[in-house]
Amino acid sequence: MASITIRNLEPEIKEALRKRAASNGRSMEEEARHYFAQMAAGPSLLAPAPAPAPISVSDPSPQTLAGKRICLIIGGGIAAYKCLDLIRRLRERGASVRPVMTKAATEFVTELSIGAIANDTVFTELFDRNAEHDVGHIRLSREADLIVVAPATADLMGKMSNGLANDLASTVLMATDKPVLIAPAMNPKMWEHPATKRNRKTLQNDGIHFNGPRAGEMAESGEAGFGRMAEPLEIVGAIEQLLDTRPKPLAGKKIIMTSGPTHEPIDPVRYIANRSSGKQGYAIATALADLGADVYLVSGPTSLSKPQNVKTIDVETAREMYDAVHQLLPADAAIFVAAVADYRAATEADEKIKKEKGGINAIALTENPDILASIGNHEAKRPQLVIGFAAETQNLIKHGASKLKRKGADYIVANDVSPDTGIGGKTGVMGGDRNRVTLISKKKNDAWPEMTKQQVAHELAQLVAQHLVTVKV
Repeated sequence: MASITIRNLEPEIKEALRKRAASNGRSMEEEARHYFAQMAAGPSLLAPAPAPAPISVSDPSPQTLAGKRICLIIGGGIAAYKCLDLIRRLRERGASVRPVMTKAATEFVTELSIGAIANDTVFTELFDRNAEHDVGHIRLSREADLIVVAPATADLMGKMSNGLANDLASTVLMATDKPVLIAPAMNPKMWEHPATKRNRKTLQNDGIHFNGPRAGEMAESGEAGFGRMAEPLEIVGAIEQLLDTRPKPLAGKKIIMTSGPTHEPIDPVRYIANRSSGKQGYAIATALADLGADVYLVSGPTSLSKPQNVKTIDVETAREMYDAVHQLLPADAAIFVAAVADYRAATEADEKIKKEKGGINAIALTENPDILASIGNHEAKRPQLVIGFAAETQNLIKHGASKLKRKGADYIVANDVSPDTGIGGKTGVMGGDRNRVTLISKKKNDAWPEMTKQQVAHELAQLVAQHLVTVKV
């Protein structure tokens, strides 16, 4: 199948894609992939998005790093190629990036490509007549809001931990008075070498922030283990967290969440499931983490990327989700967004059930454990705040109020997921990007206007903060 290059698209299509990507917080390539995956059910790329209904607060801006200046030091490792994507993602979020490359880094990726993506000069030499007339290495180290080293090779980590400054990159790191974040990348044997262990302990004691490495296959054939550089989006998430100066009213608060569907096996091939995409739960987890909460997200199977700065526990069945939630207790709050299957097959077949003449008359079902009720009515470890979701197709308020009482929740967030609501386009609320909810409590029912799932998440996170802390967000 032929590939598509973004730069070769028609200008009007490219502009529509750019706007769509920016509004969803994705790169243009990511947005294109997402669009094609949804094309069968979703609206046309060039069709204008539905106008959002007015809400009481402004939508959080995707420009999370607007005005921030990043000095990116690129080390000499095969992972240097990832810096092209890292720079693009940082600039998409409003940051300016000033690249510094080691001599070894230029062997893996060119100054021309780095400079083009960064839209800035690439600095490589310590004794540069054009840069050192005003002591350029000092200026580079001080003008940034954050120094990022990616990939941070064993050599660079060794220089940093021992105070060596014999090239531009190491001199900038020695001269800076700003926070430093490193993304290590090296062969697993090098990462586990006693010298590297000593160096990283020294750097941690010096206040250097780490992101990664991750486990996986190496560029070298047959090599695997810890040493892969963190992915660009992971590094961006760490940068956003370090530079986020907004109030953190939920700092120190532990919140358990569930999201997505559950899959209840019938046999090794088939399972009982529902249409939940996990989008609403993932958005809420992200919004809570943005307010400083320590979020534990127990997620059923989804195709979504894991939220940044959220601890995600992947499960498949309702029983696995139940066990994971109870193991995470105690907590300050628990929010149950997952669309948990009410029933499972009473007996899971060991082999695929074959199609036979006459077919299957019935599959015996048994009830799954009620996760929300077990926490809402927990005698010893009930969180201070318990919120559940109710996806209904009729009698929204009646069913939501009944669920509030039975489950022992403080709030039920009820939403009508029937196709005739018109919310979410052809995909509907379950799988779509918009929602309209009613917040049900013992005192009142508060109907929220239709909005994006990110906006619902933002509003709900503020509600959680108001309950758990005295600081008003």
